[in-house]
Amino acid sequence: MNINKHNSNLAKGAIIAALYAALTYGQEMLFPGSASAAVQFRVSEALTVLALFTPAAIPGLTVGCAISNLVFMGALPLDVVLGSFATFLAAVCMNKLKDVTFKGIPLAALLMPAVFNGVIIGLEIEIFFIEGPFHFLSFLTQGGFVALGELGVCFTLGVLLYKIIKNKKLEKYIK
Repeated sequence: MNINKHNSNLAKGAIIAALYAALTYGQEMLFPGSASAAVQFRVSEALTVLALFTPAAIPGLTVGCAISNLVFMGALPLDVVLGSFATFLAAVCMNKLKDVTFKGIPLAALLMPAVFNGVIIGLEIEIFFIEGPFHFLSFLTQGGFVALGELGVCFTLGVLLYKIIKNKKLEKYIK
């Protein structure tokens, strides 16, 4: 990889991380709890669609999630690690599934944040925040609420962002 391409990807990742963190912080300031509760509609998750256009979004989204959880949400270190890991896995899979489309929309890729956050954060909530023994039904409930918020963001704001990027031919600026 040449140095200019490397620097360009580093800058793109940093910009995506900053955007993710700023959107999360702004949302939390305007609507407390909407970006940090167990059931959330984190607007910044719409940026996950950027992983469909550039691999530089993968570290950018991961770092942005970590910064948001650590600095703005005051999350426990475990949540910083697990939330960022879920975002990382979702972004990697989104990038790999970018060409699998239905009527021009990468539906399988857009499911990835819901899948990974639902499972990982659902397990985290059930194991570390719900008192008593592990209950599979409770895990499904917790994970389902997390996944529902992710689906809401990805299939509304995410699809909208995706269509804007595609229709305005902006992907050349992101790649």
